[in-house]
Amino acid sequence: MLVILMENELVDPQRVCQGCLLANQSGQPRWKGGQLRCGHPVPKLADTQPDQYECEMGFRIASIE
Repeated sequence: MLVILMENELVDPQRVCQGCLLANQSGQPRWKGGQLRCGHPVPKLADTQPDQYECEMGFRIASIE
């Protein structure tokens, strides 16, 4: 599941990505093959952290289970 990390909360990407020109037709981030296509990976500080990406709009997106 993809979530957007804000300071003190997790936000559903559809709430943020809905107006993004890089989002897919359903207003979701372009996620394919386990990678975010509309952003770039962010290095992990610890192995226990989920995979994180920074989208082109500057938001931090995490893939959590």
